[in-house]
Amino acid sequence: MTFEELKALDEQYVMHSYSRFPVAIDHGKGATVWDTAGKEYIDFTSGIGVCSLGYGNEGWVSAITAQASKLGHISNLFYSEPYARLARELCTRAGMANVMFANSGAEGNEAMIKLARKYSFDKYGKGRGTVITLHNSFHGRTITTLSATGQDKFHNYFFPFTEGFRYADANDLDSVEAVAGHDVCAVMFELVQGEGGVLPLDKAFVQGVADLCAKRDWLLLIDEVQTGVGRTGSLFAFQQYDIQPDAISFAKGIAGGLPFGGVMANEKCRNVFTAGTHGTTFGGNPVAAAAACYVLDTVDQKLLDELKEKGAYLREQIEAMNLPCLGATRGLGMMIGIEVKGEHTNLELANRLIQNGLLCLTAGPGLRLLPPLVITKEEMDKGLAIMKAALS
Repeated sequence: MTFEELKALDEQYVMHSYSRFPVAIDHGKGATVWDTAGKEYIDFTSGIGVCSLGYGNEGWVSAITAQASKLGHISNLFYSEPYARLARELCTRAGMANVMFANSGAEGNEAMIKLARKYSFDKYGKGRGTVITLHNSFHGRTITTLSATGQDKFHNYFFPFTEGFRYADANDLDSVEAVAGHDVCAVMFELVQGEGGVLPLDKAFVQGVADLCAKRDWLLLIDEVQTGVGRTGSLFAFQQYDIQPDAISFAKGIAGGLPFGGVMANEKCRNVFTAGTHGTTFGGNPVAAAAACYVLDTVDQKLLDELKEKGAYLREQIEAMNLPCLGATRGLGMMIGIEVKGEHTNLELANRLIQNGLLCLTAGPGLRLLPPLVITKEEMDKGLAIMKAALS
């Protein structure tokens, strides 16, 4: 199918809830993809952080194929091996007690919010269900996670929004204290604000909030949807902040391209969810869980160490270009934001890069890079060369 044929089908039959770049991707290998006309692109997006092992990974394909031929789905009314093995690996490596599986980041965050409110209800009764989140945050596109998101532009159209959220300023402990009250049950934030512009939180602030949560018996909820599964150079970003959350959400890169997510809880919250208090038909799907097991096996300590080096290399090379339209870089590991300067918008720059063969993303007012974790130096150098040529 040609690009024009594909675009016509999209125009006719697909709801236009996305603004797409004018490219139709057909296949990929590693961190390189090709469109329907055979044009090559270096991918610095990994499907918005999802394709953690890139494209065409033979081990990943084999894990999916073997499980699909054995059992595609059975539901959570029965036991199956893949989700149980995955649960053990995730909890052991994250230092958490147990896990509930879902299908996306928004679902993981919904579950985490419900966990916090039930924990508080079980212990204190009604009237203690408010969750503090941060300005400039992003937690998903369901009604509740939109309400949790601390950006006014998302608080429109879909009234009435779920109540029970207040917003504080990032890196300002006094601001958290100012919006606190007797009705608070938890604080939830991303350690690197992804959609907000790839903005890492200060370690002192994060530890200060953790201390405040412990003192007041609020749950500390960490949204690791975009930062998790090796993206920042540790399996989860919280492991670089010297904290132990009460619960963390995860999704995106966990299954390397299949829809998967969930929430992990610490020992204190192990028994909050009981039978019937939360659920999802597809959560823990055997095929997706088998893919996730393979991803976790691949994201070992050696790869995590390499990710920090790769991220540092990309940032150093981008800043060394001294391009007039780009400023400083920021981020952790392979989650990189780039300041945009001058007369061109970040969307204009992203379009120019894509036209020249480099897939990239925007976030806030800047550019965002989320390359596959397995990207090679050759692919990075190709992408950097395209960036320099296209934006000079």
